[in-house]
Formats: sequence, structure tokens, C-alpha cells
Amino acid sequence: MKNPSRLTGKVALITGASRGIGRAIAIRLAAEGADVVVNYRSHGEEAQAAADEIRRGGRRALVWQADVADRDAVARMFAAAVEQLGGIDIAVANAYLSIRAPVIEAEWENVLRTLQVSQFGVFHTCQMAAQQMVRQGRGGKIAIISSIHEELAPAASAPYNMAKAAINHLGRTMAIELAGRHINVNMINPGWIDTPGERAFATEEELEEGGKSIPWGRLGRPDDIAAAVSFLVSDEADYITGATLRIDGGLVLR
Repeated sequence: MKNPSRLTGKVALITGASRGIGRAIAIRLAAEGADVVVNYRSHGEEAQAAADEIRRGGRRALVWQADVADRDAVARMFAAAVEQLGGIDIAVANAYLSIRAPVIEAEWENVLRTLQVSQFGVFHTCQMAAQQMVRQGRGGKIAIISSIHEELAPAASAPYNMAKAAINHLGRTMAIELAGRHINVNMINPGWIDTPGERAFATEEELEEGGKSIPWGRLGRPDDIAAAVSFLVSDEADYITGATLRIDGGLVLR
């Protein structure tokens, strides 16, 4: 159940927020009172539509194009967020890329690009968020959207698997470094979620059959992840840091 006042007065920045999980998180945090930076790389119209929905709900929204692999672009985004919205209280590192191929066939440029977005982009986002939160001196919340690929090793996804394992350990490291500053850092490992990105790799029939194979009986939805994020970035989760929450309908247990 949404709490329209849980995040009142907070500013949240979500990367990859034009579609899928990122969009659901942006809409949910705004519904609970936050002003939101809607980051996107290549889906500008969808990012603007998300921002319009946020504004209709009475919250402020800043739409900002930046490739999270570009460190300077991320820095400009944070500077704009601080200038226009007054600071950063919540950061959700959600943007990712996965170019799939078996290791022996993988093109190096695709491996590197996957790591630049899914690993280094998360580092840029989390580091700059933490630096801003330390400057503000009022604590903060950082959530990293990782994957069950941190725990499993699906074939044809080596760069993505590597990146997800790395960012979870980054989050644990940051959690211990920032605990004294009251900056919480937590990770979420989604399972098989029905998103536009996932639909690039699977047909409707494959997704439907895949959902049946999950113990819970369906694929996850972006809102399933957004609900968990809204809790982890709230004051209710004040004593939770360095934790990894798996949201997969029992897929890993299977």
C-alpha cells in the first residue's frame, strides 16, 4: 500500500527511469511524496511521459538525458539535480545493459560496453550520490538494482553476470564505509521481470511459459521491485544497510 507522505520532502534520482523497473520506481517514489530526477539515455519521449505523470501527482520532476557510462555526464546530471531540486536524498542505480553471447563468441566491444553501463555506471552513480549526501550532512539512501545473476550464472551472459556480482560487492563496501554518515546502501536482486528489455530477448509465448515455471506462477512485474525500493529508501528501513533483497517469486529456490 502506498503511503503518500512517506517520502515527503525528499529528492530521488533514478537512472534508467524511462521504462520498465526504473519507471515504476520513479512513479512509486513520487506517489509517496518524493520529487524525482528521471534519467534516461535513449527513450526521451517515455521519460517525459513518466515525468508528466509525476507532475500530475503534484511532485516535481526533472528529466535528464545521460549515459551512465559517461562519468562527466553523470556529474552534470547530479549538478543539475542539486541546482534545480535542492539536493539528493535518494539514489537508485537502476540503468543497465546486457549484450548476450557465449564467452567464446563474445565481441570485446560488447563486453566492454556492458561493463561500462552495468558496472561502472553504477559506480559513478553511487559514488556521486554518496559524495553529495556527505556534503549535505543529513544522511541518505542508496539502492542498487542488481539481479539474481549475482547468485546464478546463466549462459551467454558473462559480462552482465560479472557486473551484477561486482555491484553487489560495491554496495556492501559502501554500506560499511558510509554507515557512520547514516547513509544506507542496499541491493535488490530481481528475478525474471516482465520489462521492455526482457522482451528484446523473449517472445510473448516464451514469457508466458517462463512465468509458469516460476514457483509463484508468474513473471515478476516492475511494480514488485518498486514497492521494495520504496520501503528500503524510507525511514522505516533506517536500520537496514548492506542487505541484499531477492525478489524472484522463488525462482532461485527452484
